Amino acid sequence: MITIRQATLEDLETITEIYNEAILKTVATFDTQLKTLEEQKAWFMDHGPKNPILIAEKDRIIVGWAALSEWSDRCAYSDTAELSLYVLEENQGRGIGRKLLEASIQEGEKAGLHTVIARITEGNEASIHLHESVGFFHIGIMKEVGLKFGKRLDVYLMQKIYNP
Repeated sequence: MITIRQATLEDLETITEIYNEAILKTVATFDTQLKTLEEQKAWFMDHGPKNPILIAEKDRIIVGWAALSEWSDRCAYSDTAELSLYVLEENQGRGIGRKLLEASIQEGEKAGLHTVIARITEGNEASIHLHESVGFFHIGIMKEVGLKFGKRLDVYLMQKIYNP
């Protein structure tokens, strides 16, 4: 059984491990250097009620996480967040990402956000489909903005607006 809950500082080591796996193995993030616990603690502390971090547990083991992060530090963007979502490779394709995404959307709405932005790297059709299935729509493509694993990559921008 999968449970979703708010992340705590005690979860940060596992959150960091999951993120570092994505850095090493995927183009889901354009980070190329592994994150330290200290770096991730600063990231974690930048989150609050309007920008929650959630974790997914399977049999009390953290298998994924999602975060709504500040889109920009400019005041006019205060009701906009960017979604990040990562699931351990061996647990992908089992509905965990969907549960995290749905819970993140609910938390964002409760926090009073107006919109959520997702950036999805080309080739990740499963993520694009998942986001579409919960009401995200395409707003553009940033062409060849990333370079990872020796390949220039496009990034698809998707958006969900609460109560449009």
